[in-house]
Amino acid sequence: MAVCLGFDYGVKKIGVAVGDTETNLANPLTTVCAVKQKIGWDEISKLIEEWKPAKMVVGISRKDDGEDNEVTPKMVRFSRQLEGRYHCPVELFDEALTTFEAKQLLFDEVHVSANKLWQVQDQLAAKLILQSWLNTKQQEK
Repeated sequence: MAVCLGFDYGVKKIGVAVGDTETNLANPLTTVCAVKQKIGWDEISKLIEEWKPAKMVVGISRKDDGEDNEVTPKMVRFSRQLEGRYHCPVELFDEALTTFEAKQLLFDEVHVSANKLWQVQDQLAAKLILQSWLNTKQQEK
């Protein structure tokens, strides 16, 4: 079994999820806040130490035509920093609309309040990213 961490990178918040390749299930874990656009590396380090992932997956977004958007280079930079700091393989995975999907799920189906939505939407988006990645890897077997 290989533990994996999934990340939904944002300038203000980074959603984190955990999953494994044996059960092929991902679960929301936490949201790491960025203060003045500085990543909470101490909190991420604690997560890495606790979960000891064999792989990390970072959601990457692009425009509909496949070109980079204004956040894409920051997502790529974040993934490189993760790999460099923790010496763990990082894979970029298309996150097409996962934050939107997470908001829809939480607000429309679960009826989460707007305040609570802001707190948990990124970790649910990270879960959706990681779950999609796990599903893709399962299909490749």
